[in-house]
Amino acid sequence: MTMLRQRVITAAALLLLLLPAMVYPGRLPFAAITGALMALAVWEWSRLNGCGPKGAVASGVASIVMLGTAWWGWGDSPWPAMVWWAITAAWAAVLFGTLRQGVDAWRRWPAALRLSFGWLALGMAWWALISLHARGLGVLLSALLLVWVADIAAYFGGKAFGQRKLAPRISPGKSWEGVVSGVLAVLALAFTWSAIASAWQPAAVGLYPTLMERGLIVALPALLLLTAASVAGDLFESLVKRSAGVKDSSGLLPGHGGVLDRIDALLPVLPAVMAVLASAA
Repeated sequence: MTMLRQRVITAAALLLLLLPAMVYPGRLPFAAITGALMALAVWEWSRLNGCGPKGAVASGVASIVMLGTAWWGWGDSPWPAMVWWAITAAWAAVLFGTLRQGVDAWRRWPAALRLSFGWLALGMAWWALISLHARGLGVLLSALLLVWVADIAAYFGGKAFGQRKLAPRISPGKSWEGVVSGVLAVLALAFTWSAIASAWQPAAVGLYPTLMERGLIVALPALLLLTAASVAGDLFESLVKRSAGVKDSSGLLPGHGGVLDRIDALLPVLPAVMAVLASAA
């Protein structure tokens, strides 16, 4: 009960912090708050991948300075779809390679390469996040909900029906039945959102109506891609933590672990959502 109470209190505090910034008409508060969270995630990533305490802090500080400077100078310049697709393709290659080879192979990556990849991945995820926010609250929420719904459905579906382990050496609790539950929940979310959009115009601003307008032949593969990226991102962070011999990325969020533990599935999904939306524009 204590752990559940901690999780609820922490989630409520994060919501109170983020919600005003999400609905505020300007972009600076959301960029600043999420940038600070990403800097904490960079600090966690650095600790997980061989940086000492001072190096990890320096990495976090440097990341927020560089990201803030880049956003201040070029935040209003949208990236073309091919850039987002290139980031998505790079994520797909890394996820396929690391998850296929396992924990031991990750340890053999040079420390500089592991650190650089994490810093770059977190930076690109943050840029995608603020780009989605710039497109409107509905677009941002539709992307976030995809990951949250997939994660919750996979958890409960795995608990209820899980028999076949997805990646027992990386995350023993995850099952193929959980993955299927997540996919079905995302499809239900997409169809429900799109149905509401036909009756309530504000809901038309979002990922799902944009996909559905192009037909199921486009929408279904895109939704499957995004859900797969969510599952793989979660597994990837589990692999990194197992390699480091820790359960959580940090103890910053009582009841939840660290920032990375909350955003792991979002890291490959956010650039992929931007790739899909930029291609549909």
